[in-house]
Amino acid sequence: MNVKSASGQKFAPFGKHGLPVRSMRELARVGVVDVGSNSIRLVVFDGAARSPAYFYNEKVMAGLGQGLASTGRLNPEGVQRGMAALKRFSTLARDMGIEALTCVATAAVREAEDGPAFHRAVARKTGLKLVIIDGEEEARLSAQGVLLGWPDARGLVCDMGGSSVELAEVADGKIGRRATSPLGPFRLQLVERKALRRHVEKLVEALAESVGRDHARIYLVGGSWRAIARLDMERRGYPMTVLHEYRMTPDDVMATLKWIGNATPAELKSRTGISALRLELVPLAVQVLRQMVLTFAPQEIAVSSYGIREGLLYEQMSSGIRKRDPLIEAAKFTERKMARLPGAGKRLFQFLAPVFAGAAPERERLIRAACLLHDTSWRAHPDYRAEASFDNVTHSNMTALSHPERVFLGLSLLHRYTNSRTGCLVEPLLPLLGAEEIRDAEIVGRAMRFGAMFSIGDPTEAGALELDRDAGTLTLTLTDSGRELMGEVVEARFRALASALKVTAVIS
Repeated sequence: MNVKSASGQKFAPFGKHGLPVRSMRELARVGVVDVGSNSIRLVVFDGAARSPAYFYNEKVMAGLGQGLASTGRLNPEGVQRGMAALKRFSTLARDMGIEALTCVATAAVREAEDGPAFHRAVARKTGLKLVIIDGEEEARLSAQGVLLGWPDARGLVCDMGGSSVELAEVADGKIGRRATSPLGPFRLQLVERKALRRHVEKLVEALAESVGRDHARIYLVGGSWRAIARLDMERRGYPMTVLHEYRMTPDDVMATLKWIGNATPAELKSRTGISALRLELVPLAVQVLRQMVLTFAPQEIAVSSYGIREGLLYEQMSSGIRKRDPLIEAAKFTERKMARLPGAGKRLFQFLAPVFAGAAPERERLIRAACLLHDTSWRAHPDYRAEASFDNVTHSNMTALSHPERVFLGLSLLHRYTNSRTGCLVEPLLPLLGAEEIRDAEIVGRAMRFGAMFSIGDPTEAGALELDRDAGTLTLTLTDSGRELMGEVVEARFRALASALKVTAVIS
């Protein structure tokens, strides 16, 4: 799989052999340097092959594209800051032992008349070989980044950089029509205030002609969009600040855009911690997002923290790796690295499966993930193990996990260690779940609390569970070894599980 540069040449990110992996499960450490119009970033990935985690992440707001629209050249101050950042990133990558490092540059470098000179200077002074990609290729890679973290993504990916906006259709794991437009904030700064709205409307309408209007969901990629989403969280009093997979309705967006317009940058910064440099561009991003909502009329707007950098990884993934569930792969990787007995999670799930027979596939995968993670917080202090389990999930870098699913999974793991959640940090997040979901998560937790104590090795060899709703019973049939494992605490936890299920406990 190859990426096409702006000159038409193809290159393979991370080398001709594809994404470097230690196995189908584990990624070898790789890095991406992304030279954008506004920021320059080094991201180093490690972890599960299908669900890479951020080993290192550093960003410098160089502003290479500041003033480009009027001068045709890169911002001199941005060039100086950018070169210093790239020298640092090159050294960091070498110190981390990263052999597979890919470096891409987007709108500012490809459009500036001194872009080629900057390209050569980077190679000479840092040893980094920048690949300049065109707008449509940038759109494709951003959409692939969304697919890495959102396998069932369907809609329109909208990536805003400092100098441009890229759109790409995504559905069924494939990228459709793509388009690029000079709608980046640096370009919009040159448009007269009175003409700005009409100018944005015209450009967005042109994009709609290229990619169509029938898109139920828009996926937002880029720092300016994330800043707006963070401000939406603040306005709504949303209890979780994880931006990936954050959802907004069109009405939410419009209300927040109005709210932003009535606040000063200082007020917004004090409430959210968003940098002053980012907030300078937010009012212009607001104009674009308002028109996107009006033109495309989506049912939902979603935020993706994944974009071009993650898209480069997805580009090199084999079809076998792509087909894996990112959540389950991340949970398996975490279990291998952090559990006392790696592999016990799978056996626990098999033992508990009869309790959850008939569960919907989306619920079953959460239960499976919970079992894989049930013992990964054992190093935490016993008094805080329940809360640590909850926090590790709700604020983790796991993907393919909506915010309500994060809370469900975290609540399940909390109840694996405790029957009570009174006073726990989970309480502010419970409004993201319904009453039935809260009850179901508690049942999953109680099931793991019983099963993990019943047999620390393989509970399927110690007994078998059967839930009979018609008879109103939960039966535990013991083997010879199972009889030896039964004790007062184990029996108490089994009866607590039956009580949560509102059935009678039977030990046979």
